[in-house]
Amino acid sequence: MFLSPTLRRQPEFRAGMRDMASAALGIGAWGLMTGVAMVKSDMSVLEAVAMTLFVYAGSSQLAAIPLLAAGAPAWVILATGFCVNLRFVVFSLHLRPYLMHMPRWRRLLHGYLTADLSYALFTKQYTAPPTTPAEQLSQEAYLTGNYFVTWCAWMGMSLLGIALANFIPQTWGLGFAGVLSLVAIVCSMATTRLRVLAALIAGATAVAAYALPLKLNIVVAIGVAVLLCFWLEKQFGLDPDAEDDK
Repeated sequence: MFLSPTLRRQPEFRAGMRDMASAALGIGAWGLMTGVAMVKSDMSVLEAVAMTLFVYAGSSQLAAIPLLAAGAPAWVILATGFCVNLRFVVFSLHLRPYLMHMPRWRRLLHGYLTADLSYALFTKQYTAPPTTPAEQLSQEAYLTGNYFVTWCAWMGMSLLGIALANFIPQTWGLGFAGVLSLVAIVCSMATTRLRVLAALIAGATAVAAYALPLKLNIVVAIGVAVLLCFWLEKQFGLDPDAEDDK
């Protein structure tokens, strides 16, 4: 989508790139670690490159890597990836009125390229869907500028990690560095009471269910956190939008 000259000529495209630039280093570091982790888990270089290009979902990739290494059944790997990426269902529902004027193929491409931070920045910048063709173009240009930076940082550093993986010794502790990266990302996203509670519930459930085989404690933790937080929202009448404003 960022190959379109029409979108690149819009000032909003450059604004989107500027807003995302500060996060590029962190995204790149996460991508580098994921590229190394794929090769270190005995995936071939071709498999790792294919996973990077076609999956393009860091958290799902990291969740799937230990399952692939353990020889887990395909349905377990797919179910884990589905659960980890459930948040994109919510993102898609929210973005629907912003993108419905586009052809299906264009919406699918936006769906593939839009990541967590690009969604967050876009919805913060534009709180209402476009009402005129000019607004449609400017909003699409901003979103495209956002994920242009994200895609380049992730893909470039993931492929670099795949290329350098066999030269990096295990003693460098990249696995622990990856865990720290994910903890930092989770902390930066825990900006409301509900999100903090969801993280605590998921963490406690994952520890309590640690004995389950094939890392299924991760799937169980996500399911329990989602269901409990939905129940709490209904039970106490919590408004997620109001929570986000706090």
